[in-house]
Amino acid sequence: MSERSATGRAPESRLALVRRARRINRELAEAYPYAHPELDFDNPFQLLVATVLSAQTTDLRVNQTTPALFAKYPAPEDLAAADPEELEQLIRPTGFFRAKARSLLGLSAALRDRFGGEVPGRLEDLVTLPGVGRKTANVVLGNAFGVPGITVDTHFGRLVRRFGWTTSEDPEKVEQEIGALFPKSEWTMLSHRLIFHGRRVCHSRRPACGACPIAPLCPAYGEGETDPEKAKKLLKYELGGAPGQRLRPPVGFPGKPAAALGAE
Repeated sequence: MSERSATGRAPESRLALVRRARRINRELAEAYPYAHPELDFDNPFQLLVATVLSAQTTDLRVNQTTPALFAKYPAPEDLAAADPEELEQLIRPTGFFRAKARSLLGLSAALRDRFGGEVPGRLEDLVTLPGVGRKTANVVLGNAFGVPGITVDTHFGRLVRRFGWTTSEDPEKVEQEIGALFPKSEWTMLSHRLIFHGRRVCHSRRPACGACPIAPLCPAYGEGETDPEKAKKLLKYELGGAPGQRLRPPVGFPGKPAAALGAE
């Protein structure tokens, strides 16, 4: 008789885990062929700033805030010279605006003074900037420079634990363990797909299990609503018929653009 885990399932071999993980990635790619970074940006500096602002708030709120911010401070040199109080008022809708203003002023000054006003394309340089950790660095590298990276945000961490890909809570360890399951070329898009799925279907408190495209592959199936009709009512953003988080969604996005700040 084979040994059983605490869940009553037979232990999964490493090969079976890799195969299941990659199949989930393929099926999420079919479910979200339009997966993308949900922050509006035109260049690496804008993506870096937007990602710093996205801590403890929604991408939607950041996207509603950054048009005025980038109009006033289009380059690192401009932002580094900003009046702190004026900057705080501009970014106030994103929350924690004093701490974020300090980070933006510091990283902009560092870009101006140490990197010639350009965002560096190496992780070891990015993480030396104020307010920039591995998560932010990987977002910038993967989406502004085409350098593969895994973005371990709250959605990504929650899903990989539910999928049984890791048991770790430490973001850096999660990044390493998940990276070992997939070819490097898949890392950036894997991050987008899991974050999309976490925001739309696999919610923290009440996942829509009955509307999940990868339910047969998920060991956590049943933690949420399994009735298909009830589960459909839990779907968010374009899957629930609501606008997405971007004011300027990419071509091919099936949802509606989000409204500007004050027009919701």
